[in-house]
Amino acid sequence: MRGLNKVTLIGNLGNDPEFQKLEGNTSVAKFSLATTESYKDKYGQTHTTTDWHTVVLWRSLADLAYKYLQKGSLVYAEGRLKTRSYDDKEGSKRYVTEVVADQIIMLDKKAVDNE
Repeated sequence: MRGLNKVTLIGNLGNDPEFQKLEGNTSVAKFSLATTESYKDKYGQTHTTTDWHTVVLWRSLADLAYKYLQKGSLVYAEGRLKTRSYDDKEGSKRYVTEVVADQIIMLDKKAVDNE
């Protein structure tokens, strides 16, 4: 049996994308994405919770993000979870889980109107 690693998010960028050109002129962009859920408790009070996700884009998607996305942009992102590890300054192993997106759709009305 094969596994499935698929993530679908709709949320707002918490910051402008960080953009880099790596060796071989490969583009990479990274940004934080906030997803917010609301629910009502038994007393009718509305509560919201926000989760933050790090989204990584490669090549042409990174170029697209750099050109069109900014803090506050509403996007649909689809991809897979990737966990990597690194050693911090004290020598402790740290783990980071990111969403490596292979599709993004800009959902802002202004972005759609400009196309």
